[in-house]
Amino acid sequence: MQDVSTTKSPATIIADLVGALDSVLSCPREVIELAVCTFTAGGHLLLEDVPGVGKTTLARALARAMGGESRRIQFTPDLLPSDLTGVSIYSQSSGRFDFHPGPLFTNIVIADEVNRANPKAQSAMLEAMGERQITVDGNTYELPDPYFVVATQNPIELEGTYPLPEAQLDRFMACTSFGYPSAGTEAAMLTGEHVMRPLEGLQEVCSLDDMRALRESVASVSLSPQIADYIVALVDATRDRDGVRYGVSPRGSLHLAIMARARALAAGRAFVVPDDVQSLAVPVLAHRLVLDNAGYGTLSMEGARRVIREIVGSVPAPRAGRRA
Repeated sequence: MQDVSTTKSPATIIADLVGALDSVLSCPREVIELAVCTFTAGGHLLLEDVPGVGKTTLARALARAMGGESRRIQFTPDLLPSDLTGVSIYSQSSGRFDFHPGPLFTNIVIADEVNRANPKAQSAMLEAMGERQITVDGNTYELPDPYFVVATQNPIELEGTYPLPEAQLDRFMACTSFGYPSAGTEAAMLTGEHVMRPLEGLQEVCSLDDMRALRESVASVSLSPQIADYIVALVDATRDRDGVRYGVSPRGSLHLAIMARARALAAGRAFVVPDDVQSLAVPVLAHRLVLDNAGYGTLSMEGARRVIREIVGSVPAPRAGRRA
């Protein structure tokens, strides 16, 4: 791995990451910005869309541009939890059980088509995503730092998919979808120089030390009491709304606050403003809602996003976001 450690500001590092990814990917720039923001905030990202729109390519591009090690896991119905976490195997030479780490032991995990696996295999990722550790046979093993899961899933309506349980969805800091590219973007993709190898020209733009420092910088961004009250008001509005069975959990409030700090950092600000919260409310909160009689899948997700947009439009925002 090449040494790309820098002394650049956090905002410059984020801008370089977004620019590098945008130069080789055909997905919307706002999706790239959300992905980088999620990593900066220390969370995990869920990409939901139909097959073939570039979800896995974005995940691979993130891994390459950010440095560190990455592993791709293709989720299938026969996947076992031990296929993810690793297993303890008895060694005759040493007379003991030796632990062999699974693919979750890496900096960036690309969990491809995560809802193709059965719920038992899906749940094997809960501890890794929430605690940055894995417990096997009573022994706990720390995961690498930084640790980032980029999961892709197909719409639930497609054959052979298993809906992620609410506890699993709540572990993802943000969830978004691509949508189909515009006609011009799709035509440019077909005639591009690296149409068969879209990531060929993508280089590492930051080191692991840069990424650790970037994540630590998020905590230095000020979030005023007024902004905190605004976040709580938005989340509380999801808990007492017609058509919503279960609103957003306190983890959702925390994730929205952290993401807002990361967005402010990307903008070169030392404080959060209401626009940071408003622009991130849908990708951070919508996937945590459980609607009445909506079932699972694309219709449910679109309904949840509509609810969050309506709440953002109805809850008054504070006039200032600076530190009190």
